[in-house]
Amino acid sequence: MNYETAHARTNSIRKFYKSLFIFALFAVLIIPDDIFGEKMISFHWFDRYTILGIWAFIILVKAAKLFLFDSEWERDMIEKELKKEKKRIDY
Repeated sequence: MNYETAHARTNSIRKFYKSLFIFALFAVLIIPDDIFGEKMISFHWFDRYTILGIWAFIILVKAAKLFLFDSEWERDMIEKELKKEKKRIDY
């Protein structure tokens, strides 16, 4: 891994943790509002849990992309595809 790739990955991880923190902050503000029955925070288009669910799904996709399908995985897949191509040409 070269410096530019490591720098880009570090920035991506930092942005991911930042968005995770913001999500947790909003969840902490929204969920107790329903528990105590105050209903101070109100959305007219969607239910609060729908918004949190969609947001959590987006964060889950980002986490999978960042931690499961990283540059190492991509490099391995490219090498596998190149090996397949070489085997086809060597008839």
